Amino acid sequence: MKRIVAGIALALAAAGAHAGERGDWVLKIGVHQVSPKSGNGRLAGGALEADVGGDARPTISLEYKLTPNWGVEVLGALPFEHEVRLNGARAADVKQLPPTVGVQYHFMPQAQVSPFVGVGVNYTRFFGIDEKGPLSGTRLDLSNSWGGAVHAGVEVRLDERWSLTADVRWMSIETDAKVGGVRVGTVKIDPWVYGVAVGCRF
Repeated sequence: MKRIVAGIALALAAAGAHAGERGDWVLKIGVHQVSPKSGNGRLAGGALEADVGGDARPTISLEYKLTPNWGVEVLGALPFEHEVRLNGARAADVKQLPPTVGVQYHFMPQAQVSPFVGVGVNYTRFFGIDEKGPLSGTRLDLSNSWGGAVHAGVEVRLDERWSLTADVRWMSIETDAKVGGVRVGTVKIDPWVYGVAVGCRF
């Protein structure tokens, strides 16, 4: 994983060294829905079944076009907030930030409609945990997560600068859960992320 992160960082550094020409950068602002997989793990020796709810938030991304086909993208968002249930009972509300860096390939960059695919690395930070119900009066800790991410979508060019994008991502997100400092298991979120965005090329 460290080698992947280092490789992407080198690509970003190389991109920055050649920036400045019109058309090299694409800024996108949109909204994305994070939909965790169903069945997010059993905790406390199997006694508790965890279920993580979804959420939608505004997002922003910046892509540098290394070539007309290849680009390096950084994705950010306002904090997502998820409801966590244990055996069906609401147990906590949790915020998370999932910045993702990846490399994308655009199949037909000169066409009005161009599909693309990508692969990268996701880092998810959990914070703002509010314990409720069966966890009231306890402290829930969730470890931050590193994982892979894949990406696919379609970009529709409106003119030389503006575009619309619809995309879907899958992210590998797992977190170790502790209650009162005692590890109770691993929560596997592994969400699909669906979104639309408006892009501006400059």
